Amino acid sequence: MSVNALYTDLSGYYDLMCVDIDYQAQSHAIRRLHQIFGNEGKRHLDLACGTGPHVRHFLDAGYTSSGLDINQPMLDIAAQRCPEAHFSLQDMSSFEVDEPLDLITCLLYSIHYSDGLDKLGDCIASAHRALNEGGVFCFNAVDKQRINNALSAKHTAQQAGATFSFCSGWHYSGQGARQSLRLSIEKTEAGKTQMWNDEHPMVAVSFSELIALLEPTFEVHVFEHDYQTITPWDNVSGNAIFVCVKREGLA
Repeated sequence: MSVNALYTDLSGYYDLMCVDIDYQAQSHAIRRLHQIFGNEGKRHLDLACGTGPHVRHFLDAGYTSSGLDINQPMLDIAAQRCPEAHFSLQDMSSFEVDEPLDLITCLLYSIHYSDGLDKLGDCIASAHRALNEGGVFCFNAVDKQRINNALSAKHTAQQAGATFSFCSGWHYSGQGARQSLRLSIEKTEAGKTQMWNDEHPMVAVSFSELIALLEPTFEVHVFEHDYQTITPWDNVSGNAIFVCVKREGLA
C-alpha cells in the first residue's frame, strides 16, 4: 500500500465521495423551511456549492438558483450539471451579488470552511447584505462542544473498475476556534491499494456562539438535523439546521 497525495484536485471524485448524500431530501426540506419562514421569493444562492447538486434540485423546483465556490474545477462540473444557472468563483466570506436574494443556503456543514470566527462573521454579514427584506439564510452546523473525535462516517463506491473507500470525521482539540475535518480515501484497483489523507482546517464554534453572531441581524430558528421532519432543536444534539430570517429595517 502506498500512502501519498492521491488526488491534488478532488473535483473529479467529489460526487463519488458524496454518493450517499440525499441531496433531493435536503433540498426539499430547506424549501419547506423557506416556505414557512421566507418572503415567497425564489431567488436562491448556494454557498460552497461544489459540483452543484443542491442547485440542480432548486432549479427543478422552480427557483432561480445560482452557486459560488472557491474551486473552479468544481464550478466547471456544476455548470455542466446546471447550464441554466450562474456560477461564480468567490469566497463565501466576502461575496457579492448582482440582485438581492430571497434564499441563501450553505449545506454539508460548509459554513465551517470559514477561516476563523472573524471570517465566519464576515460570511454572515455578506449573506445579510445579499438578502432581500425577509430573506432567509439557511445552513447546517456542528457544535464544537459536542464533537466526538472517535466517530467517523465511512462508505465505499465503485468507479471505472476501481473500489473507493471514503472515511471522514470531525476532530476538535477541546480549545479554541479551530477544528478539522479529517478525510481519507483508499483506491483499490487490480489488487493494488493507494491511500490519500487530508485534514481540512475549519472554524470551531458552539451553537451559543453562533447564535450570538447571528442575532444582531437575523431572527434565528434552530432545528434538529433531520431532513424528514421539522423538529425544533432539543438543545442537546450537536448537529442542527439554522434558519435565519433577515431582520426588518436593517440594510
